[in-house]
Amino acid sequence: MKIPPKIRFFLPVILWAGVIFAFSSYPTGTTTEIYWQDFIIKKMAHMVEYGVLTILSYRAFWNSGDGKRNAMISAVALAVFYAITDEIHQSFTPGREPRARDIIFDTIGALGVAFIIWKLLPIAPARLRRWAENFQLI
Repeated sequence: MKIPPKIRFFLPVILWAGVIFAFSSYPTGTTTEIYWQDFIIKKMAHMVEYGVLTILSYRAFWNSGDGKRNAMISAVALAVFYAITDEIHQSFTPGREPRARDIIFDTIGALGVAFIIWKLLPIAPARLRRWAENFQLI
């Protein structure tokens, strides 16, 4: 049974958005005694979560016929939009509160991935480019 391309490419985006939603549904856990370590770990997690969302979205948009530029713009826009809605969602979660700072870190993750895909992958070593081609990123 062959999976239709739209489902094959957009299902991972939807599933990953669900993972982010699930993470945001839990009350915040206890923090370490060293605040800056906790801060760095949480903000890096934000960047990674939304970086992955951008990768999956870009792959879905590009393989649906959008040009590379439009696919990247759409992927970053989707990640930023989802970051905003995720912060709104957190306002309804006990023990959580929305923070503009989190949206900034989410956006940094999305833009960082966009830079890597757009500028660095084309000049990366052949082995890495082949991997990206197999993953249908370039």
